Amino acid sequence: MRKVAVLGAGKMGQAIVSGLLRAGWSREAVVATARSAERAAALREQYGVRVEPNAVAVAAADVVVVAVKPQDAAALLDELSGAFRPDAPVVSICAGLPVAFFEKRLPDATPVVRAMPNTPALVDEAMTVLSPGTHADARCLEAVEELFAPLGRTLVVDEKHQDAVTAISGSGPAYFYYLAEAMTEAGVLMGLPREVSKELVTQTALGAARMLRESGDSPVALREAVESPAGTTISAVRQLENHRARSAVTDAIEAARDRAREIAEEYA
Repeated sequence: MRKVAVLGAGKMGQAIVSGLLRAGWSREAVVATARSAERAAALREQYGVRVEPNAVAVAAADVVVVAVKPQDAAALLDELSGAFRPDAPVVSICAGLPVAFFEKRLPDATPVVRAMPNTPALVDEAMTVLSPGTHADARCLEAVEELFAPLGRTLVVDEKHQDAVTAISGSGPAYFYYLAEAMTEAGVLMGLPREVSKELVTQTALGAARMLRESGDSPVALREAVESPAGTTISAVRQLENHRARSAVTDAIEAARDRAREIAEEYA
């Protein structure tokens, strides 16, 4: 089994560590790094994995996952300039940073893959989108897909689409939580106990997502199947249209995409 180093085991890095362990990876095959002694101790206690200095983790790894904040990536790569193995793929989950950012700071011909997972990795329902760099061949991509497959679903796209991916699936869970929060509060406003309202919203979201995945129908067709003429659902949807909810969603996703582009310009 390959050995993987997760540099910067914050929320997303931790999700990768925990997902790999749930999928059967041995604790000896996973090493993490952390910014503080307290964080390192917590990772060791919770997962039983090694938490090492960055250089030690990189030297022992067959695949290196860079999971630090985008603003910290350049300093990390400078710190480790002589530690990376040219044959070990480097996977970046730093939002907004392009493959070129890493390729110009790593040894020549180092394979780089840009990845955008999301937080449902914590429950093995992540959407992870991969974009291989100049030197990442099919074998390299297979190794990276093996890393993320236990966390949910994976797709491979051209890197030019990654900012849109970040805006839709990377940030996407927050949009659904925002809607769930609003629906739950509406239920409470109408007199439902909060836990009852939350359960209604949660199961409805789960069922709707499963139908969207498994039915093969479009979102439009599924929505129209719920809408009866002059019924409750069409009345609700009319209010959403009156408040330009569709345009607001589009504007929000475009804002996320634009911020991803800004990050690339700020830290390139």
